[in-house]
Amino acid sequence: AVSAALSLEGLLRTARVTAQSLTRDFGLPRPRLALAALNPHAGESGEIGREEITLITPAAERLRAEGLDIEGPLPADSLFAPEIRQRYDAVICMYHDQALIPIKMLDFWGGVNLTLGLPVVRTSPDHGTAFDIAGRGLARADSFIAALRMAGEIARRRSH
Repeated sequence: AVSAALSLEGLLRTARVTAQSLTRDFGLPRPRLALAALNPHAGESGEIGREEITLITPAAERLRAEGLDIEGPLPADSLFAPEIRQRYDAVICMYHDQALIPIKMLDFWGGVNLTLGLPVVRTSPDHGTAFDIAGRGLARADSFIAALRMAGEIARRRSH
């Protein structure tokens, strides 16, 4: 279960790495972060889940005390609406589909998978390897090209 895999230390580490990477790799001096809630409607004050109370809110409070600009937990079903998305540089989601469904809805062919916090730049096409269609002339290169461009931009920023 996702809830069993969550920990305060894991949330803190993820948010810190995200903020550091946004500064180093994307040139944002003070990144604005959002922590997605795990449960629908951010748990409804514990009525439909307590992870927001026991883990996500304490993580957000501790990170704010460290000086990070972070909000949350925020209901994941509304975080990716255009006017709300403008308030954040990154959203930290609690599990794979919570993040990937909205990203693929926003830009399926141009999405890039980026691993933050590494000493090397690592990007890849967001949609995966497409081994099932390899060599058949069916694959689109959009996401691969976007991943290469992003890797180049990050490498240039890191070299300065």
